[in-house]
Amino acid sequence: MSRVPSIIPISDLRQDAASVLKQLRSSIEPIVITQRGRAAAIMLSVEAYEKSEHDRQLLLMLARGEKEIAVGEGYDLASVLADADRVLEGE
Repeated sequence: MSRVPSIIPISDLRQDAASVLKQLRSSIEPIVITQRGRAAAIMLSVEAYEKSEHDRQLLLMLARGEKEIAVGEGYDLASVLADADRVLEGE
């Protein structure tokens, strides 16, 4: 079951930004900023953002690999693993 996100009105953010930033740094959970009762933005800690970007890049690479495989490009698993073994032996 997913957690309910923290929701903060923009007026609270304006009044006590330091507290909101402290909350962000102490948690990996995002904070939803609302304006006029509607979600307007999402705030993340730097660490959460970097992890999200890293995960997104990995997913893009996997999707690109799947497309290459579908059109007959790329490399088979055995050759990739053999190349990885050669690289690791060279270290």
